[in-house]
Amino acid sequence: MTNPDIRFGRVAAMFPVRDMEKAHAFYSGVLGFTKTFENGQPIGFMILKKDGAEIHLTLQKDHKAAPFNIAHMMVGDVDALHDLCQRHGLRIVKGLRDKDYGLRAFVFEDPDGNRIDVGQPI
Repeated sequence: MTNPDIRFGRVAAMFPVRDMEKAHAFYSGVLGFTKTFENGQPIGFMILKKDGAEIHLTLQKDHKAAPFNIAHMMVGDVDALHDLCQRHGLRIVKGLRDKDYGLRAFVFEDPDGNRIDVGQPI
């Protein structure tokens, strides 16, 4: 049974990272996110935002990356992001292609091996 009165707001993906400083440098320095919150000493949790996107980083020193996508990002210029990922030597898991479901998309791994699926409507 569903409850039609429940309304949902923002959902933010949690990205496990082995090195918070390195992850912050990547997401802010390469992708342009801005840190809006951090917690712990040393920092064990961080919130980053860019435009309508929000990601949460959580320090997991023994993190082993999952063999599947942990997040899906919609962007305004998927080709530019693909080029940026290539310039920074990130592993492209699935190459940039037009998909039959109406997206131009690719999958890359962040420096911690987290797989992120990126798409733009065609």
